[in-house]
Order: sequence, then structure tokens, then C-alpha cells
Amino acid sequence: MSPGFTGATIDRADRVRADPEALAAVMADPRARLLRWRNLDPEIADGHLAWGPLADAPAGGEVVFLGLDEGVPCFAAADPAEPPVKGRNPAIFAALAALPVAEAALYAGARSVVDWHMRHRFCAQCGTPTAPFKAGWGRRCPACSSEHFPRTDPVVIMLAEFRGRALLGRGRGWPPGRYSALAGFVEPGESIEEAVARETLEESGVRVAPETVRYIASQPWPFPSSLMIACIGAAQGDALDIDTTELEDVIWVTRDEVRASFAGEPAPFLPPPPFAIAHTLLRTWMAEQDESAEAPRLDEDAR
Repeated sequence: MSPGFTGATIDRADRVRADPEALAAVMADPRARLLRWRNLDPEIADGHLAWGPLADAPAGGEVVFLGLDEGVPCFAAADPAEPPVKGRNPAIFAALAALPVAEAALYAGARSVVDWHMRHRFCAQCGTPTAPFKAGWGRRCPACSSEHFPRTDPVVIMLAEFRGRALLGRGRGWPPGRYSALAGFVEPGESIEEAVARETLEESGVRVAPETVRYIASQPWPFPSSLMIACIGAAQGDALDIDTTELEDVIWVTRDEVRASFAGEPAPFLPPPPFAIAHTLLRTWMAEQDESAEAPRLDEDAR
């Protein structure tokens, strides 16, 4: 199962972004279309993203060229009169579930870059208002000539496994019964493996050796703009010391309990939604042979 928001088929057409004449040509194309949304939540029509003419862009709006969809130029626009969007609409996943995979991925990219424009209107060097360039894939300062580009924040999301069980956590304010994989931002000067070990220890008290961490998959996450990096690592024990400022609860679950949860049968937790990469991560782990359950306990064999 591929992670949510992946599988885009659009041609991002970077060659057009830096070519003013080529950009003018795609903007003048009568087929050019503008993504319809409200507060960055997409309009859905007959199970597809809704589009309008490029002329519908708000007055003074900042238009982003998303790319070519089978030759058709696609755009999204940020309205400078609107404040940045805070959080996300709880109904967004139900709406996105109606979309084809490629369209959900296209929406994720559009949301991330437009949200970035709405949050980064001033130069980080001198504070001067900036203006879009490169077809909306950057901003340039007219005062100091600094160039700024959309950021993506790396986030590790992981399962620690110990003797046939995986570690799940529950955030505060989540729907009743919902658990998911632990997660946290990669810090400067830190590898993915080191971030997995640190975040697992900080949030649950469980130690994971960085050398045991293995990569599973990645996913763009447009709320607002992260790259989720899914991993599995071997825990050195199962004792818990929960950071209650981060999590409400942490539990160990077996593969049978995960299977029951995904099947809608009685289980100690509700699974993460299909669009979340934690869903993919759990399905991957559930399908693996439980080698850890068959491995001898080193501390006992040494006696």
C-alpha cells in the first residue's frame, strides 16, 4: 500500500519555471486552469478536484504554476488578503478519500507551496516584503536580493519493535481510542537514525539503537509542509517512561492486535487513517515475519 499524498503524475515542468517566455505561454493557454479551494481545502466535484479558469485568480493574487497535466497548465493561487491557515479541517481526509491517488498528491503539493507563500511574505534577512519569482516556486527580496524557497521539514515517524510487539502512542485531544506511530522533527546536525532513537527515548523512555533503524517509506504531509520518513527500529527493552507533555499514553501491540484493529474487530486501539503514513507503516510491519519472537533472549543465553 503506497503512502497517502504520493503517486503524482503531473509534469512539474521545471524548464518552464525559469523561462519567462515559456511561463507566459502556459499562462496564456486557453486550457490553463486554477485549483478551486477555500482556506486551502479543495473543492471536490464528482470525485475529482474542481478547477476554474486562470482568470478566477484573486486580484493581486500570487499564482503558482503547478505543472502540466497531460499538457494542460495547472495553477494554484494565494490570496494576499487572506491570513495564513491555522491547523487543518477535521473533514479534510473524508474529502481527500474521494480523490484519485494522483489528484490527492497534486493537491498536497499545491497546498504546501501556497501555504508557504502565505506564511513567508517578508524577507528573513532584512524584513522587506518579498515577491514571487520562478513561477511561484521562490520569493525574492527587492531590497537585499535574497532568494527564499519553499521549505520542507523532515519528520521521522517510527515503530520500535520488541519481541513481536510494536510501540504506539496517543496524542492529547485525539479521537477516543486512536493510536499511531511515534514521530518527531529531525533536528539540525542529526541523522534520520539518530532522530528515531532520540525521539523514541524522549517520548516513551524506550531505547532504540540507531544501527538497527531501517527505512520503510516516505510521505509528503501538507499540514503545513513536512516529509514524513517512516522507519522501524529494534528496542532494547519494553519498560516505559512516558513524556506526558508530549503523549497521553503509550502501548505495546502485537501483530494480531494490529490485524484486528485494521479489520474493525475488537482491539486495544483504533488505527491511524489511511492517508497517514503510520497506516502504511503498521501494514508493512504487520505483514513481516515476526523474526523477533523467534530470536533467543541474549541475556538468558549468556547465563
